Amino acid sequence: MADKSIVDGVSGQVEKRPNSLEFPEKSSQTAENSRSNERVFSPDSARRHRFFAGPSKFAAVVGQVIGPKNHNVFQTLQETLEVLKDEAEVSRDSHKKEGLWCHPFEIPRHPIEQIQMKNEEIDLERQQSKMIEGLTPDDFSEIEQVLKKDKDDDLDHCAERLPFYQRLSISGGDISGVSIDELQQAAKLLVEALFIRSKYMAMSMQSFCSTTARKLKTVHEDFDTEAHYFHLKRPSIDDDLDTCPLQPFSIQSPYDIEIPGDCGYIFEMIDGVYHITACKRDVSGDSDFSVSDSAQPVMHPAPNLHEFFEDQNILLALSTHGPIKSFAHRRLKYLDSRHSLHSLLNENRELAAMKDVPHRDFYNVRKVDTHVHGASCMNHKHLLRFIKRKMKYNAEDLVTVHEGREITLREVFAMLKLTPYDLSVDRLDVHADRNTFHRFDKFNTKYNPVGESRLREIFLKTDNHINGRYFAEMLKEVIADLEESKYQNAEYRISIYGRAKNEWDILASWAVQHNMYSDNVRWLIQIPRLYDIYHSKNLVNNFQDMLENIFHPLFEATVNPQAHPDLHKFLTQVIGFDSVDDESKAESHLFSTKSPLPVDWNNTENPPYAYYLYYLYSNMVVLNHLRKERGFNTFVLRPHCGEAGPAHHLVSAFMLAENISHGLLLRKVPALQYLYYLAQIGIAMSPLSNNSLFLNYQRNPLPDFLGRGLMISLSTDDPLMFHFTKEPLMEEYSIAAQVWKLSPCDMSELARNSVVMSGFENKVKRHWIGDNYGKEGTAGNDVTKTNVPDIRVAFRHETLVEELSTLCTAARV
Repeated sequence: MADKSIVDGVSGQVEKRPNSLEFPEKSSQTAENSRSNERVFSPDSARRHRFFAGPSKFAAVVGQVIGPKNHNVFQTLQETLEVLKDEAEVSRDSHKKEGLWCHPFEIPRHPIEQIQMKNEEIDLERQQSKMIEGLTPDDFSEIEQVLKKDKDDDLDHCAERLPFYQRLSISGGDISGVSIDELQQAAKLLVEALFIRSKYMAMSMQSFCSTTARKLKTVHEDFDTEAHYFHLKRPSIDDDLDTCPLQPFSIQSPYDIEIPGDCGYIFEMIDGVYHITACKRDVSGDSDFSVSDSAQPVMHPAPNLHEFFEDQNILLALSTHGPIKSFAHRRLKYLDSRHSLHSLLNENRELAAMKDVPHRDFYNVRKVDTHVHGASCMNHKHLLRFIKRKMKYNAEDLVTVHEGREITLREVFAMLKLTPYDLSVDRLDVHADRNTFHRFDKFNTKYNPVGESRLREIFLKTDNHINGRYFAEMLKEVIADLEESKYQNAEYRISIYGRAKNEWDILASWAVQHNMYSDNVRWLIQIPRLYDIYHSKNLVNNFQDMLENIFHPLFEATVNPQAHPDLHKFLTQVIGFDSVDDESKAESHLFSTKSPLPVDWNNTENPPYAYYLYYLYSNMVVLNHLRKERGFNTFVLRPHCGEAGPAHHLVSAFMLAENISHGLLLRKVPALQYLYYLAQIGIAMSPLSNNSLFLNYQRNPLPDFLGRGLMISLSTDDPLMFHFTKEPLMEEYSIAAQVWKLSPCDMSELARNSVVMSGFENKVKRHWIGDNYGKEGTAGNDVTKTNVPDIRVAFRHETLVEELSTLCTAARV
């Protein structure tokens, strides 16, 4: 349930109310005694007071402030929170017995057009009309000059690269189409939301849109993340100036590397988050990390739980606030119309620019499958052929243990009363059909060939009696197809469950033993949200046990890689973490100040989505700073989010995740969709997967998202379930192009987006899409490598700059 405490916009103080942002009296849950909350970030009360209490220069330019209705922005948000809390209490009382209670922040119940402040809006518009009638042409020129100054400044530095095309220009004042008062209110809240994301990205060393970050600096000095959190900044794309040779990136396996020694750090988990508590290293300047007997305290950054709740409450209220929803809806409609007009006027120019590029076309531009699960990365025909081949040539392999005795593959099939001749893709039954729609339980059973979990264990697991040999062989065949195509790449997700601490060593040994490496592949670690199942089977005592099983080996391998040599090698190819499970499952608890700490979460109830994400993020923050200090690669958070279920999952991901997978629910939450656009958060969408599970293909919002300018890529999710060919990513592109009539420019833009939002190293991206890909606008586009014309890139950049300039100008104090 959302909290009532909110920063008072007038006094700048935190107002104490019932159920305020305080931790329970229990000692293990007391914020003041929690060492995990005595870290980098302090509450933003003072900054928010300065930002929201000051007068607006934008209003001064117009000439008058519409009065007497002077809105307190945070007070309006507080009222929204109180209304939502009251609704939540009624909903909890009426649905608790039936087990239907979830949270008040679900998909909005009312149409966007029905705004709480409709009458007030009418009055404001009347006053604005009277004011505008009294303005002279000189006044309009002054307004336009203020609004367009930042945009012109942004485009001046790359004027020599600006292509000629039909641009759209709107005169007569600001382009928001709403009253000045409403624009100021919306701008301040949206800018605040963008800053909230920027500071969490800076702390975790994840990427944040450079254009958005630069525009935030113009609002107020407090919004300059680099100035305030410069020590938390993720390394820039331009930090590594070496260009890539036109040859394979790896001459030898990356697993053939030297293992560093112990750095002497001592770490322990405090309130669900690992911290570096001391260091026995001799800090006299030696580079060999010698260990001394004298322990020294060490401080590494970690998020503050109290501040997280404040930020979460602001974003939850913003996403359900009527005027903000209405404003965001209007802006998204404007972006739609702008793209439609651009396509109408410039489509032929874009096609002509693409034809002028020698050699390059959609087939030979780099594209990355940014969301695909390793256990289902092959199609069902491939799996069938592999099983038949093993039965023909390796039937006597001892593959599993039954009743204390090792049995062969032939005996397994005899127990199932099957022969290779009996098998077909229909008998295998691993392909999703109409029966899986909104039935995630039936979908999960499709991972079992012939409906037998034993075959899944033998052929699709890394931890089994044969040490994952069959799975490695089949995966290598899929990777060989990627290497043969040359231009297709993938980020495969492999599971770590958190049931035991040796899972990481088993997975790493599998990867190193079978040399699971390719220049076309990187790995993501997916963590299923299955604590309730593990607890019911007595595998863990509380949620903190699960967190320790996941992160303790990672900290050990970072502090002393020689203790986990294979894991250290494998982590060089891991790019981040994913959180997976059925989002449509009801959550009986909302992450709030009343939530128990992980050590106290010892019941059979599964923690909510935000709870999982926060503690994954928090531990990743400390781990990233430790790995950066040692010169190792860092990780990002890229969870499944917005496929189904409650909309507040998108709020958690907006704060904590670099990219997300799916994001379908953004179509029903315009405020969050607009924020995802402004922050250019990557969204890996899988229309064929959604078509079989949650949303018919024709209703998928991908073409709308792409037209509005969100950072969208196409991905396959589970080729075993949804695809038929050995090139599932090309299958995904081809179906999307046919159904939605995507142009060649659209296809190349999707491919370029997939590379930009992927976790491949910067030097690899430079080789694939250009040495300057990290720069803004056309300066960062190499059409000879991306096949995306400068016209399209310039249009996207100019539109984003215009939106950000409008908001930042209105919010400036």
